[in-house]
Amino acid sequence: MQASSKKALIIGAAGFVGGYLLRHLKEERGCEVVVTKLPGEVLDAADTKVCELNILDKESIIELLFAERPDEIYHLAAQSSVSVAWKNPQLTVDVNVKGAVNLLEALRELYFKPRVLLVGSGEEYGHIKPGSTPIDEDTLLDPGNIYAATKACQNMLGRIYSRAYDLELIMVRAFNHIGPGQAPIFVVSDFCRQAVEIEKGLREPVMRVGNLSAKRDFTDVRDVVRAYGLLAEHGTAGQTYNVGSGHAVEIRQILQTIIERCGAEIKVETDPAKIRPVDVPVIEADITKLREATGWEPRIPLEHTIDEVLAYWKAHV
Repeated sequence: MQASSKKALIIGAAGFVGGYLLRHLKEERGCEVVVTKLPGEVLDAADTKVCELNILDKESIIELLFAERPDEIYHLAAQSSVSVAWKNPQLTVDVNVKGAVNLLEALRELYFKPRVLLVGSGEEYGHIKPGSTPIDEDTLLDPGNIYAATKACQNMLGRIYSRAYDLELIMVRAFNHIGPGQAPIFVVSDFCRQAVEIEKGLREPVMRVGNLSAKRDFTDVRDVVRAYGLLAEHGTAGQTYNVGSGHAVEIRQILQTIIERCGAEIKVETDPAKIRPVDVPVIEADITKLREATGWEPRIPLEHTIDEVLAYWKAHV
């Protein structure tokens, strides 16, 4: 563990990534960490100060920043499901755009300049022209869904506030991240849970799936949070960095890997409810800029992560 006197604030720590980032900052970087969650959210954060915060209330953000004066802020609070965004666009805009503006305005009003990581998504790039992958950070954004549009807006706001008010804002476009404990609204966790339920005889041996031809860039969440910590230290203010494996994998291949690792005969059927109104064929990150700024490389193989997600569901189903 590195010695560090830094205080880090994780906004929205009750989600999938928050717990992993908390452990990384404490155990690997030796930070003092303060975390926020919404009232009613459950957060496993032993020996950590936990504050309740609704990012739609700017005054409460100002009070928190004034009281804690963190050196680093990791803004994870988001409505991060594409499928939920289609069903509830108003909530998605409120949390992802208005919430981000509230944080930026709080920093501006306090004349306070910690290092801030604004976490966006590889989904922001949207409809990529054939042959233009891997995608670098200068690629023209063409969001293909409402969630992606809100994250593209957050990114633009971050760049504007960084330039206009000289704030230490670093923007991230994180591609698909996976790992034990992820909600089953996300594809790998969904497939693994279904496979375990079939293996245990809890459902008929039919896997219900959406679009299997899409190719996505999957990275273990523990590699992702390591990249976040490095960017908070070494990233350039006002710049955007892709965080991904740099390699797209077809969803069909992931499904086959999961089925091969289960001791059950499984039939695959398309579920119309899982087909998105608009889908993007290939999303793959160019991570050259991240590598050059931090030296980061992904360490955990996809197959190893899948094994751990399956083990998680075997313990929790």
